[in-house]
Amino acid sequence: MHNLPSLKEYIIAGAIILFSLLLGVIFKRIIVQWLLRITSKTAWKGDVVIVNASKGVFIYLFLIAGLLAAAIYMPGYGLFKKESVLLVLYVLTTLCFTVVVSRVLTGWIAIYQESTDSPLVKSTILNYIIKSIVFVIGFLIILQILKIPITPLLTALGVGGLAVALALQTTLSNLFAGIQILAAKNLHPGDFVKLESGDDGFIVDINWRSTTIRALSNKIIIIPNNKLTDSVINNFSKPEEEMSILIGVGVSYSSDLEKVERVTIEVAREAMAANEGAVHEFDPFIRYNKFDAYSINFNVILRVKSYVDQFLLQHEFIKMLHKRYKEEGIEIPFPITTIIKADTGEK
Repeated sequence: MHNLPSLKEYIIAGAIILFSLLLGVIFKRIIVQWLLRITSKTAWKGDVVIVNASKGVFIYLFLIAGLLAAAIYMPGYGLFKKESVLLVLYVLTTLCFTVVVSRVLTGWIAIYQESTDSPLVKSTILNYIIKSIVFVIGFLIILQILKIPITPLLTALGVGGLAVALALQTTLSNLFAGIQILAAKNLHPGDFVKLESGDDGFIVDINWRSTTIRALSNKIIIIPNNKLTDSVINNFSKPEEEMSILIGVGVSYSSDLEKVERVTIEVAREAMAANEGAVHEFDPFIRYNKFDAYSINFNVILRVKSYVDQFLLQHEFIKMLHKRYKEEGIEIPFPITTIIKADTGEK
């Protein structure tokens, strides 16, 4: 039968743990800050990510080391089994390193996102996939440390996987739909899209469940990925952001169409030259297209750098054209209804 440790030995063991914890705090406050100052001056940003990902774990690693030292200090009292203590500490250490690796990889992805146009990289769905893989590997390593056979577990997971898949059918559908969207490379975070429902806006993110779109009104539209794949989507950022816009105009039948064309193109050129969102190298033109009930209609074709640039250009062009038509005596007709009253002969 083992004797119980004395009070002095308890105090020493506690002091070892507290000292280890103190070392962890000092390491985080001094050494880590010193490393951050050094790495911030290097050209590669990845080393900053490594230090930032690790700094929150150092205290736990020092604490684990303190617990190990305290356990080794009192091995003969039967209070601790060295093998059991080591097993627990190995598990905790593996968990800490799993968290660090996960943070480092997602941090490196964030750096790569700044320099790539890949839709898969720019969406958070990749972060979810990377984190899942890292933690699954960490979990398998922990099982090996605990000497738990993996084969029966995998068999059980295979049997239970069907039930889980049925229960999470919608979630899995959204996940694979999100991967399908990114793999097709037709949609990209930052693209301006218009949905079949009439909603439009910039794609903010494509994650494991849904796609987030920020409308021009600054509201957020969240669409499940599986519904997005079944929708008709207009992408105004593909194959390029530049786009032509058509502005409908109508003039009276008494108008000189040659003069109308000349005046309209002059105004269009002036409007595009004064607007930063216009493609200045583009030469605007018009195309007559319809003899309407009250007017001869045509479209003015302009070109802008992106979808949102069209609104200001349209605004300025319409104002300028209306003013110029008045000066040139060109009539923009509007519907007139004539009422003929029958003469009944009554006075």
